[in-house]
Amino acid sequence: MALPNTFTFSPPSLNPFKPSSSSSSYIIKFFASSFPVPRTTITTPNAFSFNTGPIRPNISSIRATSSSSSSSSSSSSSFGSRLEETIKKTVSGNPVVVYSKTWCSYSSEVKALFKKLGVEPLVFELDEMGPQGPQLQKVLERLTGQHTVPNVFIGGKHIGGCTDTLKLYRKGELEPLLSEATAKGKD
Repeated sequence: MALPNTFTFSPPSLNPFKPSSSSSSYIIKFFASSFPVPRTTITTPNAFSFNTGPIRPNISSIRATSSSSSSSSSSSSSFGSRLEETIKKTVSGNPVVVYSKTWCSYSSEVKALFKKLGVEPLVFELDEMGPQGPQLQKVLERLTGQHTVPNVFIGGKHIGGCTDTLKLYRKGELEPLLSEATAKGKD
């Protein structure tokens, strides 16, 4: 039996699930004794549809491909090891690196501070990287012990998050670190 595409919601005085004159709608009773419920008709295309947002692949099902035959667990750890090596290479090869999320106010604060200081960090917006973003965040946590963003690196050294970066700035220690890292990066 096909689902009807029109439902009529009516006040509590009507019987529940009483078919209306139209075969494609039903009257549903809501039990609301303390206030009147106005009659409302909702039309949906053919059946109910719920938009739950984009479907994201299951990250745990991602496996690396390798030329040698290995078990899927070692393949998975190989994938994590490759991400770890990529992060280490990225952090050591760039003066300032920030792992961030676009919606995070702490990340925005750190990026604004660097902009104010005239520094252009290499920024990775983890929430815009698809399934690789959460994987990178897990590897960053394994490397640094920090599971939050922003995750700031200067001169190949892990600085920490927003609070740590601002603390260095207030103590006057951030700018010398940035100068040293930028000078080292130009060599």
